[in-house]
Amino acid sequence: MVSTSLASSTIDHKSYSMRVIETEIEGVVIIEPEIFGDSRGYFMESYSERDFHRLVKPIHFVQDNISRSTYGVVRGLHYQREPYAQSKLVRCVVGRVLDVAVDIREESPTFGRHLAVELSAENHRQLFIPKGFAHGFAVLSDEALFEYKCDEFYHPEAECGIAWDDPKIGIDWRLAKEDIILSDKDKAYRGL
Repeated sequence: MVSTSLASSTIDHKSYSMRVIETEIEGVVIIEPEIFGDSRGYFMESYSERDFHRLVKPIHFVQDNISRSTYGVVRGLHYQREPYAQSKLVRCVVGRVLDVAVDIREESPTFGRHLAVELSAENHRQLFIPKGFAHGFAVLSDEALFEYKCDEFYHPEAECGIAWDDPKIGIDWRLAKEDIILSDKDKAYRGL
């Protein structure tokens, strides 16, 4: 079930460098940084630990990653098993992606549901995905540079995934099936 609508409550306070938009899936939030623009271009804080802790949750990020991909690439759906589960703060700094978080918390009322949000260099949006979610994205532009902060280091022995096309989840990746490019690892994942 696609869940892209946003909850009505937002936090928008002048003393913060960002606006937080709650979604229908508890814990997953969209972050819109404040942009200061003029004829020279723009400036923004891409991350403020102080504001993130106050508006989202206290968290300690330990690793930053970046990937470059071309049109049609789908990466995911990935997660790490406990005790190495990761929370992620993700953004697209070049191009456009459809970013997807799938709730895999078995006790959650939204188990198996997903949220899909377009992240782009133009909209500057970020998505915070807490532990207990599988994550993936599809590249909608010719090229995309995708950055993500993680609160746990990568542990290959804990790496898992879910099939990108699991019919129970029903993600519309906004790509023609013949245009989708997957890694061999992502092709081998099974359903939820």
